[in-house]
Amino acid sequence: MTQQSISLDTNRRDILGKKVKTIRAQGVTPGVLYGHGIENILLSIPTTTLEKVYKQAGESTLLDLTIDGKDQRKVIIQDVQYDNVKGSIIHIDLHEVKMTEKLTTEIPLKFIGESKAVKEAGGVFVANMDHLKVECLPGDLVHKIEVDISVLVDFESAVHIRDIKTPKGIELLDNADEVVAVVAPPRAEEEIAAPPAEGEAAKVAEVAVVEKKKKEEVVEEK
Repeated sequence: MTQQSISLDTNRRDILGKKVKTIRAQGVTPGVLYGHGIENILLSIPTTTLEKVYKQAGESTLLDLTIDGKDQRKVIIQDVQYDNVKGSIIHIDLHEVKMTEKLTTEIPLKFIGESKAVKEAGGVFVANMDHLKVECLPGDLVHKIEVDISVLVDFESAVHIRDIKTPKGIELLDNADEVVAVVAPPRAEEEIAAPPAEGEAAKVAEVAVVEKKKKEEVVEEK
């Protein structure tokens, strides 16, 4: 099932370089729109609005972008940059798409169901991937791809990419034999190291004496 697109209102901006700090201080995030056959457009987006939209859409949901209240385009979020200290969004790249041209992107995975190996055998669920690379038309994009882990009935079971059922129109580009998820056996209690046997203890003592003697000989030579 395809996802309904989400709206994002933006404005053109003419503030560049280090001056963008001033608009960030005013609660506005700078961004850029680009795409095949179009000139890049510099944008400004209210930060609170952007954070809400990004949380809802991620990077695999079609957006209805409006520029200056009139110019409408279909886009996806291509890249997001964060402040290393605050963790807030400081810049965003938007990619304009053509509805009749396929695109390549990554779609997050959503693990559903219950594993018998986890529930009954106490195993630990291990996800080797959290997203898949896909190719599809923009209108076929989905927010997440579901992966059923109920097939993980024991520690020998595995979910491969070839096992995943994708919505119509979405082609998976990763290696079909790659393992997406497994269940690992529960960790056994670590064995307490036993003290060395009498013979081993004697060998250790003998080595220590030899090493000490060598050091004394070196000192005498100096």
